[in-house]
Amino acid sequence: MEINRNNINEIINKANLKPDKDYGQNFLVETSICERIVAALEVENNERVLEIGPGLGSLTHYLAKEKGEVTAVDIDQRMIDFLTIVYKDENNVKIVQNDIRKQDVSEYEKIIGNLPYNITTETIQYLLLNASKCKRMVFMIQNEAFNRFSDLKGKDYGPYSVLIHLLGTIKRLFTVRAGSFYPVPKCDSVVFSIDITNREDYEVIKNTFLLTKTLFLNRRKTIANNMLNVINDKDIINKVLNDLNIKSTTRPEEISPEQFKNLYIYFSNNHLSK
Repeated sequence: MEINRNNINEIINKANLKPDKDYGQNFLVETSICERIVAALEVENNERVLEIGPGLGSLTHYLAKEKGEVTAVDIDQRMIDFLTIVYKDENNVKIVQNDIRKQDVSEYEKIIGNLPYNITTETIQYLLLNASKCKRMVFMIQNEAFNRFSDLKGKDYGPYSVLIHLLGTIKRLFTVRAGSFYPVPKCDSVVFSIDITNREDYEVIKNTFLLTKTLFLNRRKTIANNMLNVINDKDIINKVLNDLNIKSTTRPEEISPEQFKNLYIYFSNNHLSK
């Protein structure tokens, strides 16, 4: 079922599906944008596709037309009941009630979703660390949150940028204005893609991310001071940084993803820890 500006009120009233603020529900009603988002996922024949938070099915309608096997996961039982009826005759669409952060995502090759603001970071982290077969992800999030995943310098650069850039590439696709939703949110959204191209070092990258989170705990402190959370020995810390040609006065936000990876490999090879 296509969800658009003309039928959104009728659907909500007839099915008693008032948007729930606790779930961050804002339904996309601009059909041309829905088509663009799904097209960006580039679904191929028989690929396993995961849709996160389908809601009323704004994207599901177009995903069902693709030649992939779609699993749509929503935490809201009301939406599950609605979608189960709407897509009961679609053999390539499966509707599942679950918290996406508890869903087994290891088998999906493509992932798509309009992510609620309050769990955006946690959800993307979970997917990047657990969707081990995924090749492309396409998300829509609040515009102000995008930089924490894309920036490689400055105040928004951090562990999530490191993780994404070590795994592959991130690309901003287009902006979605607030007026494209019902109800209208307070800010615009951005659609972006993450292409996963590096699976060879997957375990190393995941562990690098965990180390990076520790080394960013106090982002205004030097890397040497932050490393005291990992190695409680200043002499060893100075040797590590010297061997990797990183100045002890460098702050975490000045260190590249590859340098963080080299730090983890050094720690691992030399069995260094607290």
